Amino acid sequence: RARALLQQLPPQDCDERYCPELAEEERRQLRAFSARRRQEALGQGLECPVPGPCHGCPCRKCGRRLNKGDPGVSASRLGDQFWHPSCFSCHFCQQQLVDLIYFQQDGRIYCGRHHAELFRPRCASCDQLIFMEECIEAEGRRWHLEHFCCLECEEPLRGQRYVMRSGRPCCRGCFESLFAEPCQACGDPIGADSEEVTHQGLHWHARASCFCCSLCRKPLRGQPLALRRGRLFCSDSCSRGQDASSTASSDSSDSAFASAPSPDS
Repeated sequence: RARALLQQLPPQDCDERYCPELAEEERRQLRAFSARRRQEALGQGLECPVPGPCHGCPCRKCGRRLNKGDPGVSASRLGDQFWHPSCFSCHFCQQQLVDLIYFQQDGRIYCGRHHAELFRPRCASCDQLIFMEECIEAEGRRWHLEHFCCLECEEPLRGQRYVMRSGRPCCRGCFESLFAEPCQACGDPIGADSEEVTHQGLHWHARASCFCCSLCRKPLRGQPLALRRGRLFCSDSCSRGQDASSTASSDSSDSAFASAPSPDS
């Protein structure tokens, strides 16, 4: 319950004491934002048996009937309507509202977290709302200017090239020294800007000199291949050390395809 409350009602969204690094103007905006939400949108659902006059009314969310005496939830800010308790949930995240505390907007109910995000972006690093005039947007998320930095060395990345690692930005230097996979052929790390080929958990540079048959050096990008003891071959005959021209068929149905850098990259 406590975890759910902290998730649905972040204290930093309404109390400046939880945001010690805010400038005075940001504090002023946070106070005004919080007061306006409390006045215009905050409510607490009332859980009670459905009264007689509302017998047969539809649940606001699922549309199924609520009969007299059934457990129901009413929300004073949304008029004489009822929800099943399990249907009284945030429109965005679908979580049931802990202690039935809700915020309403345009006839829909939200938890406090997602109601706030209708109006202000949230920093992906500190989880606070952003009241500055400027912020950084990357990978569909927002950051305070000072919080968009490398997850390892904390170098500011504003205006710099970066790689996303587990949802957080990483500078190219840290990525290539700590996270880049080694090429199975040449042994060099596969940098953030390099095309990469993966097959059965192994990695190669996509260039023809690396991703090729270990015997005849035929490029294998988009071609059938065989993998034996970590080495690539274009055919079964090459994998056995025979001349590739001595047979016209291959027993391999695997194919590998070059890809752009991985999603994390």
